[in-house]
Amino acid sequence: MREIQFREALREAMSEEMRRDEKIFLMGEEVAEYNGAYKVSQGMLDEFGPDRVIDTPITELGFAGLGVGAAMNGLRPIIEFMTFNFSLVAIDQVINSAAKMYYMSGGQYSVPMVFRGPTGNAGQLSAQHSQNFENWYANTPGLKVVVPSNPYEAKGLLKSSIRDNDPTIFMESELMYGDKGEVPDGEYILPLGKAMVEREGKDVTLISFGKMMKVVREAADAMAKEGVQVEVINMLTVRPMDYETVINSVKKTNRLVVVEEAWPIASLSQDIAFHVQKTAFDYLDSPVIRVNSMDIPLGYAPTLIEETLPNVKRTVEAINQVMYR
Repeated sequence: MREIQFREALREAMSEEMRRDEKIFLMGEEVAEYNGAYKVSQGMLDEFGPDRVIDTPITELGFAGLGVGAAMNGLRPIIEFMTFNFSLVAIDQVINSAAKMYYMSGGQYSVPMVFRGPTGNAGQLSAQHSQNFENWYANTPGLKVVVPSNPYEAKGLLKSSIRDNDPTIFMESELMYGDKGEVPDGEYILPLGKAMVEREGKDVTLISFGKMMKVVREAADAMAKEGVQVEVINMLTVRPMDYETVINSVKKTNRLVVVEEAWPIASLSQDIAFHVQKTAFDYLDSPVIRVNSMDIPLGYAPTLIEETLPNVKRTVEAINQVMYR
């Protein structure tokens, strides 16, 4: 095992796959000459050249469409959005072209491509650059949506996403690019659509994904000091969703708290809560509680950010509530 940064794990995944398959290329704003806005693609232009690491103008709709056409014609693009907030400009190509092409062509055209970049709060970037899009894209049939929480997951899941024959939304976080974690030296991949039980417990199930896993882990540690055994589940992929792992855990613990950075209405946590009450209602000893961002645009001031986003305090309070403490 080595300890590397999140950005390095992403770079290794892309570089290893590009060495393996010459049909793979990276395209986006500042990915080449500038080495990536967050230095994820540092050095890749030198190794693979300008035909496979391609700088684009600030035209998300244009280069997303180019990627879809390339994928339909046998290539395997990786399209980087500097932030998924900018993907709104390209959402027609993502949802109406990439996601639907296989279905509308009767299986004649697959679209094997990855749209990747950061989602959610990234510090003091205010309302227009701090939104979560996991639930937006997970709402669309034809897309897969992946949200890693550490370098190990980032590398293994990105390699799987690149190899997959369906269009995949791969969501990162600007606040995690510098995070370090252990990553194996050799080849490995992580399966899409399979959640990970990070910590066994018998008292309450605590679920999240992406950078909110930091909140979840800290909350579970705090509850352990009070004698509460929290079972922690990292979803990893939010479309397809691994409901089976969630249901099996709830049948054991009889309680569920879901932490998600997105707004509460039409969220993934809402979907998880529905499936649990539908499938495991008789096992629940208390109502499912969701910890989401407040239902407002994210402010600029650090104090507003802290009050708006899910945090350890609110998560611990939710756990105590389902425990009737």
